[in-house]
Amino acid sequence: MPYLLARLLLTPLVRLVYRPVVRGKSKVPQRGAVIFASNHLSFIDSIVIALLCPRPVHFIAKDAYFTGTGLKGALSRCFFTTFGCIPVDRSGLRSAQASLEAAERVLTDGRAFGIYPEGTRSLDGRLYRGRTGVAWLALATGAPVVPVALTGTDRLQPVGRRLPRYHRIVVEFGSPLSCTIPATDIRPAQARRALTDQIIEAIGDMSGQEQAPSYATVPSSGPDPS
Repeated sequence: MPYLLARLLLTPLVRLVYRPVVRGKSKVPQRGAVIFASNHLSFIDSIVIALLCPRPVHFIAKDAYFTGTGLKGALSRCFFTTFGCIPVDRSGLRSAQASLEAAERVLTDGRAFGIYPEGTRSLDGRLYRGRTGVAWLALATGAPVVPVALTGTDRLQPVGRRLPRYHRIVVEFGSPLSCTIPATDIRPAQARRALTDQIIEAIGDMSGQEQAPSYATVPSSGPDPS
């Protein structure tokens, strides 16, 4: 409910102030489970997608953002709850699997889930190699994957800046990708790799980013909160 209210109240304000360009909304499935796989340039990406996506979409966030004490803890909890984030313990050895299991529950309920295949924010603007969790999730649930390309969010809220500044952004939704394991001798790991590469290629075609051959490096300040 807080998330739906935030979308109702904040989306018109965001559109009025920032005049974002949103493309491909008609391509987004209106019902049922769907995965939104996006490039990742800024902390604010999850908020942008949460407000401008044609339907509500949920992301995961570290459970520490929901368990803080005092005024700061209350504000953090309110913020991440308002934007539909799901708390997950990302500090243990099973953090990646716990995140995928939380996402799987969202999709099993017929809702939409947002994920960044690169695993963390790109600090140089390039599109990095995708990690195969997105493909595992798609193949496990049968949910279609909608590639999403964000442009300008790195200037809207650059790394290290606490508050957003004015900058025009573009959000583009691509055609859904149907995700099934082909009836061949291909191994599951190979299928996940091939599907992940296909998703990254679709994102890159829309964003125009230079594609890096390696995985993105997690900033030294710690894991990306989104």
